[in-house]
Amino acid sequence: MRQVLLMLEVSDDLEAGCDCQNDIEPVVGEYCVDSLLTDIESLSLYHGIHPIQFACQRMLAKRFPFGIYYRDAGQTTRVVAVLDLRRDPDWIRMQLTRRLG
Repeated sequence: MRQVLLMLEVSDDLEAGCDCQNDIEPVVGEYCVDSLLTDIESLSLYHGIHPIQFACQRMLAKRFPFGIYYRDAGQTTRVVAVLDLRRDPDWIRMQLTRRLG
């Protein structure tokens, strides 16, 4: 199994996703974060099979409208961002460009 590492900004992404879902329906935010973390963990097995978008591979979350953007680096999969796909694609591109340097 591959090691999956999260960039520091991913915790902010997860918190923002939790807040957004709680605004829609109280208490759903924690379930959203748990679901996204499960999806991220699955990258240890399913890395590399997802299409490339904005210089990263993007896995669609199973239960919520989020994209999990990652890159493979040797024996490690680095999760760059977990972003709400309802956002403007230009905003998503800008976030990824900033994080990838």
